[in-house]
Amino acid sequence: MRPAHQDYLDAAAACGGRVGPLLDALAGVRGDDLAPFPGEGGTAERFAFLARVAAADVTAARVLEPHLDALAILHEAGEEPAAVGTTWGVFAAEAPGAVLRATNDGDGWVLDGVKPWCSLGASLTDALVTATTGDGERRMFRVSLRQPGVTAKESAWVARGLAEVESGPLEFVSVPARPVGGPGWYLDRPGFRWGAVGVAASWWGGCLPLVDAVLAKAKRQGANQLTASRAGRVHRMLAAARAHLDTAAAVIDEQAPSTDEAAVLAHAVRGTVADAVDETLAGVRDVLGPSALAFDESLARRYADLDLYVSQYHRGADDVSLVGHLPDGGVRW
Repeated sequence: MRPAHQDYLDAAAACGGRVGPLLDALAGVRGDDLAPFPGEGGTAERFAFLARVAAADVTAARVLEPHLDALAILHEAGEEPAAVGTTWGVFAAEAPGAVLRATNDGDGWVLDGVKPWCSLGASLTDALVTATTGDGERRMFRVSLRQPGVTAKESAWVARGLAEVESGPLEFVSVPARPVGGPGWYLDRPGFRWGAVGVAASWWGGCLPLVDAVLAKAKRQGANQLTASRAGRVHRMLAAARAHLDTAAAVIDEQAPSTDEAAVLAHAVRGTVADAVDETLAGVRDVLGPSALAFDESLARRYADLDLYVSQYHRGADDVSLVGHLPDGGVRW
């Protein structure tokens, strides 16, 4: 095991949902010392690391995953690696009324406007952000968040889950930035889909302590068969999701899927894992009951963290997108 890998796991186990120790742990190491880049033979190890971190603490996985994704994007683009001491986010969300524009003023690119949903934007040192250029193209940029012109705007972050992972807007005023890839590259590259699968690996790992609690109750002497049935269903769905993640890791490392094939795989994995997470959360409510969520601090926080984390899955819309990438006739055996 990589030493940095274990150091972050230790920080996750001890953080108690606090972000500060996690950012300190990330800043002290190079990204490729934490986990292999996807598509280079160690993708299963990468996903397993994300899952193990989430099993230790869901907030820790929520901090780690975009940092690792940013470093993988830089690597895929052939960019200069992130320096030790930096912490990274990937800000690519869009929202009505919030527009970030990129302009080449002759001396280089500058960013102006507002970027929504910038998780930990006030705490990170650097980020990859998407912005719209003058010709209407969407493009990715590398930007330091510790320079004049970057302001974390006030937001009413009242979330009970992921309470310290505030995801408010950032305002940019004439902020120098460097392009990463060409127009449209961020969404068109295979790594866009592999990063999305990494998020699903984090969701999956976050379920493990919850299902352990459900199974423990189902195995108690005198437990009724309905409890055991519910626990068995949760286990089946998580096992199926794990198999899907393993298959995805193998495809990423061993094949060169087309754009459509990569999209189909990522959508299928994310949907399967999201369904398993929903079933796990429902099992906690039904099997463990309100006492666990009211009096067990660790379980209640994990439940809230995971519930918010998986809510970023675009249920329905992602299935519509999946169908658009399927070949005529759909699945073939």
